[in-house]
Amino acid sequence: MAIDTTPWDVTEYLGSEEAIAHFLEAILEENDPSLLAAALGDIAKAQGMTQIARDAGLSRESLYKALSKDGNPELGTVMRVMKVMGLRLSAMPVKAA
Repeated sequence: MAIDTTPWDVTEYLGSEEAIAHFLEAILEENDPSLLAAALGDIAKAQGMTQIARDAGLSRESLYKALSKDGNPELGTVMRVMKVMGLRLSAMPVKAA
């Protein structure tokens, strides 16, 4: 018996600043740099990759590459892209387990 599935695209659910913030918070809890890069790529796609790249001073192709699952963007690139997206990183103490 075949299972009927529907493609799922996270970018369809990133239509508000609040949704983007919650998504990014969940990603940051994973402590996985490649997952963070890919998540920023998803947010950039939702907001318009071409405009994000232009505003961050990057080519569209280099932004796609940097923010892919296999990308390894420099911290400066991440910070520039996040600023353009209207986001910022913040630090908070890790609670003892």
